[in-house]
Amino acid sequence: MHGFDFKEIQEKISESFLPWQRSFQFWVRATDIYTGYKFFQLRVSLVKDAKKQEEMWERHHELAAHKIYFMCSDLGGFFLKIAQLLAKPDMAPAAWVRKLVTLCDQAPATPFEAVQLVLEKELGKSIDEIFETFDEKPLGSASIAQVHRARVKGNKMNVVVKVQHPGIERLMMTDIRNLQLFALYMQKTDIKFDLHSITKEMEKQIGYEFDFKREANAMERIRRFLYLNNKKSPVLVPRVLPDMVTKRVLVMEYINGIPILSLGDEMAKRGINPHGKIAEAAKHNILNSISRAYGQMILKSGFFHADPHPGNILICKGPEVALLDYGQVKELPDNLRLGYANLVIAMADNKASRVSQSFWELGLHTVAKCENEQQELLRLAQTLFDTKMPEGQTVLQPFSDDSSIKKIAVEAFPEELFSVLRTVVLLRGLSVGMGVNYSCAQQWRTMAEEALLASGRLTRADENDILRFFFTRDNAREDSYGESSQLTLLYTDDAIGWKLRLACAACSTFDPRCIAPNVQVKQLRNRRLAH
Repeated sequence: MHGFDFKEIQEKISESFLPWQRSFQFWVRATDIYTGYKFFQLRVSLVKDAKKQEEMWERHHELAAHKIYFMCSDLGGFFLKIAQLLAKPDMAPAAWVRKLVTLCDQAPATPFEAVQLVLEKELGKSIDEIFETFDEKPLGSASIAQVHRARVKGNKMNVVVKVQHPGIERLMMTDIRNLQLFALYMQKTDIKFDLHSITKEMEKQIGYEFDFKREANAMERIRRFLYLNNKKSPVLVPRVLPDMVTKRVLVMEYINGIPILSLGDEMAKRGINPHGKIAEAAKHNILNSISRAYGQMILKSGFFHADPHPGNILICKGPEVALLDYGQVKELPDNLRLGYANLVIAMADNKASRVSQSFWELGLHTVAKCENEQQELLRLAQTLFDTKMPEGQTVLQPFSDDSSIKKIAVEAFPEELFSVLRTVVLLRGLSVGMGVNYSCAQQWRTMAEEALLASGRLTRADENDILRFFFTRDNAREDSYGESSQLTLLYTDDAIGWKLRLACAACSTFDPRCIAPNVQVKQLRNRRLAH
């Protein structure tokens, strides 16, 4: 008979109780942070001096940031992803950002011995048989996996090897379920926003991240889409080595570049003022490339990379931009893709009535608690789904008393739309961090129109939203009015042609039908319609 191995039994018991220990730690710490803020709100409300109030808030944010940092750092796993979301200069207090940004790529690394065991089990060969060189020290470690640089035997190709942390899936799914309960409590007591639906979608998306075969397929699909739809892809996407992909191991080409957060330091090393005109132009170009790629993915394809946090973006020579880590991808159904396209146009044009129609089409249900409902809906849409910051602001403070989220309760938020929301929030944080204030809605407007036209969905025309462009034969184009035109130019005896933009009706899309040649132009003219 074998003797009892008390150490082994102790380890198994400890492992089985680990999720309970994490749950207990989370609830104790999260409750402490939350109640601390609620009691502080009462204290600060008794102070009348605005300057003193602000000083008090800054001190409390520093204290809370310290607690949040250690909660995320000690628990790791999913809470490192929470730190990424909270460490956005446009969304969180500056004290939070300063403290939490250091956590974004500092997950504890798995020891090399454990990495080697996973690799050899998954690939069926020893490391020495597959790789000519393999760096034992990881390039980086994140919540789910870590990456190592290596060189493949035979073709001498430099690659990155992504290896999943052993046992992480069980812990992270426990974490997300705790967060769901906390979100449900917050939703019932403090924040009138459908947080529960958002956390349900997070649970689904996080679950997908543990399947590296799915990630490899997503990477190749996005890479092909961007390369086929552009003369030059706006971002670089690593190539996958298909014979070196399993559920827990992913091998892809190595792309040389610097993390986007190090861009300012790299410019300074090269004698470029990080705040000068050259740097500003470079930042604009970088953000333009990233944003253009996302506009195409979301609006034209509906299948997109949903994790543009700074750790996943490299600046390469050129300068070109590389987009890494395709664990979080999302495919929108056509009704949501086209509904979001309609919302993009509404935000770009500042059309409050159209925002209301778009929300209805998307299944985003709101209840207004203010008089100027439509304007607040527009503000809410731009807070959630546009990157542009209001003039003079660097922090949105979405849960302040003056915020549209406080004035309009979001009772139902489509789960599948969360990835779009998260992507826009991360893009906005990126732009604010780089000191560039731009509107993704403005940049994506043309793409949104093209997506609606390509869908072939028909609507009723709204005469009040018709844009007239009359041309003479001297300045008319013979083919069409630009690549993104809604209508091909038509030729009649009285006018060369016009371009119509038809407003949303039941389907909230554009009418792509051409006007028949026998349209009575004189009737349109008699209405004295402006250009």
